[in-house]
Amino acid sequence: MWLVWSVGVVGYMLSVTNRTSLSAVGVDAAVRFDADASALSMFAVIQLAVYGGMQIPVGLLLDRFGARPIITAGMLLMVAGQVVMAFASDVGIGILARVLIGAGDAAVFPSVLRLIATWFPDRRAPIMVQMTGILGQAGQIVSIIPLAALLHATSWSVAFGSLAGLGLLFAVLTFAIVRNRPPGRTQDVSVDTETGAIRVVTSAADLREGFVQSWGHPATRLAFWSHFTTPFAGTAFVMLWGFPFLTAGEGLSPATASLVVTAFVVFGMVAGPVIGALSSRHPMRRSMMLVLPTVAFQALAWLTVILWPGPAPIWLLFVLAFALSTGGPASMIAFDHARTYNPSHRLSTATGIVNGGGFVAGLLAILFIGVAMDLQGAGSPATYSLEAFRIAFLTQFPLWAIGSAFILYERHRTRVHIGLTEPRAPRGKRPSVE
Repeated sequence: MWLVWSVGVVGYMLSVTNRTSLSAVGVDAAVRFDADASALSMFAVIQLAVYGGMQIPVGLLLDRFGARPIITAGMLLMVAGQVVMAFASDVGIGILARVLIGAGDAAVFPSVLRLIATWFPDRRAPIMVQMTGILGQAGQIVSIIPLAALLHATSWSVAFGSLAGLGLLFAVLTFAIVRNRPPGRTQDVSVDTETGAIRVVTSAADLREGFVQSWGHPATRLAFWSHFTTPFAGTAFVMLWGFPFLTAGEGLSPATASLVVTAFVVFGMVAGPVIGALSSRHPMRRSMMLVLPTVAFQALAWLTVILWPGPAPIWLLFVLAFALSTGGPASMIAFDHARTYNPSHRLSTATGIVNGGGFVAGLLAILFIGVAMDLQGAGSPATYSLEAFRIAFLTQFPLWAIGSAFILYERHRTRVHIGLTEPRAPRGKRPSVE
């Protein structure tokens, strides 16, 4: 089972590399496609929109067919996308490439979560999910350093063509090694080795019923808004706007900017086990103890950078990287909510709903930042400025506020649903206090 999971995790690492492959070459992309900030944002926005839109269909397909064919198909779609990107010379073809990449990327992470559910006992699931998220994010380092170095040493086509070749290799490896279920089982099941309880994890695909029932549980909605609110700032930073902000805005050299973005990844790998351990020890207080404080930490760090007089000192940019890095591990808590409170026959459907939340917020953040840059007349690399970036990054704060409000609301409803909190009495019927 460890070999199956390891191959799945490496496949997820590669999908993250594909997802963030424009992160350190955003300026190169703007020049190659002659794109302003809004057009450049559309590369990431459409990619994330496809990713988010595919989550529920992918979840339903996983519930019916299992992880092996879905993850293999996802890898092949990303290969096709990078081949198109390697030879794209205008915005329209580049967007088509990102559509293919987004569709393929959408299949990988839910498939690895499916493997965890079917190959590992329930008691190990939270830490396995955290480890998957932590290790998978290492794929960002490939896009930040080696891919950018290869592009600048060779050409655009060679760099993205090489990424496509690597994806094809792992598609073959995934199909050869990954299996839907352990040997000897005829159904996808999750077995608790402590109690011996067996849980079937398979169902027919029913889009309407599966979605309605999953979304109808307040814990799924709590998980959705938790995943919506925690990772989007880091997504916007590492997928597109962080590198231009650090170089064209803050005036860092490309090497120093790469170090800050790499620190974001490393910090996330360090924070993950800590947040995972706290989540396991305090399952009833995760929203108030971990999720909302993480959101507050990110917002405070960004506000400090935005209000700093002149370019921010390097230590503050590393603090920002650390704050943003906590969003990814905190977002993994959402999948614990989905797994704990949804029955096994709609596990992947609920996971798809939850996973879509973070990427809906991510695409909104990326789009809002790009539009804000254009409205200030700072839409091209030649016109980027620190002041324009500061104002543009303020567009993240309404997303944090909306998401936090819904977390509080759905947390209360979830606690009422499972009997931990008494429902609020209707107005006019509340007991009087003598």
